Amino acid sequence: MKLGVLFSGGKDSILALHKAAEKEKVVCLITLVSENKESFMFHTPNIDVTALQAEALGLPLIRKATAGEPEEELKDLEEAIAQAVKDFEVDGVVTGAVESVYQAARIQQICNRLGVWCVNPLWKRNQKALLEEVVAEGFKTVISGVFAYPLDKTWLGKQIDPEMIERLVALSEEYGLSPSGEGGEIETTVLDAPMFKKKIEVLDSEVEAQGNSGVFRIKQARLTEK
Repeated sequence: MKLGVLFSGGKDSILALHKAAEKEKVVCLITLVSENKESFMFHTPNIDVTALQAEALGLPLIRKATAGEPEEELKDLEEAIAQAVKDFEVDGVVTGAVESVYQAARIQQICNRLGVWCVNPLWKRNQKALLEEVVAEGFKTVISGVFAYPLDKTWLGKQIDPEMIERLVALSEEYGLSPSGEGGEIETTVLDAPMFKKKIEVLDSEVEAQGNSGVFRIKQARLTEK
């Protein structure tokens, strides 16, 4: 089966890609670039880094802009998936969905209309176990966005490691946060992973934060040898 991967550059989409590639052939990546930073469907911090990640993976990238308006953005997603079907003859689409019924249901509906499979390798995974797998597999993942109390700017740009996982689980128990950010509390950017032929080096970045909301913005980056 030929698969396209809905690709945000975050830990979930890249872990889903790795799992899909163990069983099937991944032939392209599909990225939606939303103008709406509050999009319900699409990851936005450091979305431009997907171009470097695609190069590191050696995979073609279908990149489509969307205004990010609720429901309207789904038409843009459908057009991007249709392009993957046309250009790369994909039989299915991989998502990094873990808990979001809103996202998973809408992607499934699009796949049904286009006559392709919807593949969700991470669906209903234990979130602590998912984070532990990301670390154990050698992903270099940094926090690129925080959007919930009591998270603040001190988390931004930090790499996910075993100590951070324990802190996130503790916050989940105390405040009800989703440890892996499934409620939109956290966004991530992956700088290296097992399938990357090169790693991403951040040359220039900035933190923009106010209270319990902020982003770690990568302003300049390049690929370097691993």
